[in-house]
Amino acid sequence: MYHAETTKSKLILFLSILWPIMVTQISLYAMNLVDTMMSGRVGTDDLAGVAIGSSLWMPIFTGINGILLAVTPIVAQYLGKKQHDKIHYSVTQSLYLAVILSILVVVIGYFVLDPILTFMGLDSGVHRIAFHYLIGLSLGIIPLFLANVLRNFFDGHGYTRITMFITVLAVPFNVLLNYGFIFGNFGLPALGGIGAGYATAATYWIIFFFSILMTFKLESVRNYQLFVKWVKPSWTAWKEQLSIGIPIGLSIFFEASIFSVVTLFIGTMFSTVTIAANQIVLSFTSLIFMIPLSISMALTIVVGFSVGGSKYQTAKQYSYIGVLGGIGFLMVGAVFLYFFREPIAYLYTQDANVVALAGQIFIIAIFYQISDAAQAGLQGVLRGYKDVKLPFIITFIAYWIIGIPTGYSLAAFTELGPFGFWIGISLGLTFAAIGFLFRLRVVQRKITEVHGDSI
Repeated sequence: MYHAETTKSKLILFLSILWPIMVTQISLYAMNLVDTMMSGRVGTDDLAGVAIGSSLWMPIFTGINGILLAVTPIVAQYLGKKQHDKIHYSVTQSLYLAVILSILVVVIGYFVLDPILTFMGLDSGVHRIAFHYLIGLSLGIIPLFLANVLRNFFDGHGYTRITMFITVLAVPFNVLLNYGFIFGNFGLPALGGIGAGYATAATYWIIFFFSILMTFKLESVRNYQLFVKWVKPSWTAWKEQLSIGIPIGLSIFFEASIFSVVTLFIGTMFSTVTIAANQIVLSFTSLIFMIPLSISMALTIVVGFSVGGSKYQTAKQYSYIGVLGGIGFLMVGAVFLYFFREPIAYLYTQDANVVALAGQIFIIAIFYQISDAAQAGLQGVLRGYKDVKLPFIITFIAYWIIGIPTGYSLAAFTELGPFGFWIGISLGLTFAAIGFLFRLRVVQRKITEVHGDSI
């Protein structure tokens, strides 16, 4: 990575970092998409069971991954300051931390998973599929989070193509494993939606294996001697990373959890058809969101590198490029979604009732995506500045004080039904985007007061 000087070279650098992240994110989400689509082909109970299981898992996954995401700005800023010697130590400590967090997730899940599903009062078939789907998936939690540390290490250097290569390579394995475990091909047992969990876990191990391989194969990365030179675990180092990572993780958790909570509420308040329709909308709109999310991640890298090198005006220019680009993409995506909403729904299921309801929910979901793109980009910029504590508070207020209560009230006490939840989500995301924008202006103003308009 390098400090670009002209606007054109900054745009070229940003795009060169962005497009591999974009391919990676779409590929990662394609795995979830395959889980959902193949499960839906088995039956509505399987689709609903995987939907409930995914809704319980995704906030945990995104929250823990958010904590580990601290590696990216830490590495990027060390590179900007030319302090390469500190990178090995920080990344190794993150690997230790990833193992500890993974074990905590598995242990806590062992005790609380079944009581949570029982509390939801699901149909017995949906309960069984959701439970065993998550049991299967849990076998891949440790390699998943270790691989994510390595991914953040690669990305912090701007080596986003490494992660892209690994992920794209893993997608065919995921498809084949799903085909085997869900439908009983290749001599594997036909597990239905449950099989998607085992297929996903196996894929996580494949990604981890290739990630380790890259640390030895590439000379620019091999010099750090990861997995060769070890250091003692350090609570002080963990504390430093957690001080950045926990606010990021909680921010992501609060955002991801609103969608999961909506799915769980719908699971207790409405029919299996409604659960399935909601999952279709959530699945596809989340796929589209991978683009602004990728932009957000690229912004963290280039802004972090620029701030580390005291190129504050450059960091500000990257902010404009990324945030406006994300909003523009989602506006185009919204038009596409409106005209093709029912054909999209038919990709998941042949149940006409589910498709009709999903088509109606898609119309409301279109509107929240613009705010979602804005808040994602702004958060990415703030993380590049390592400004994470106040954004965490903004996230909590936007999603849990405004979004969820509003959505639940509209769904439970008006005739809007499940549509009320999506209106609540839209309000929460809009408030978050406004809050992040004001916070970014404050951060940039303070830097200008201290350093002037440094480039």
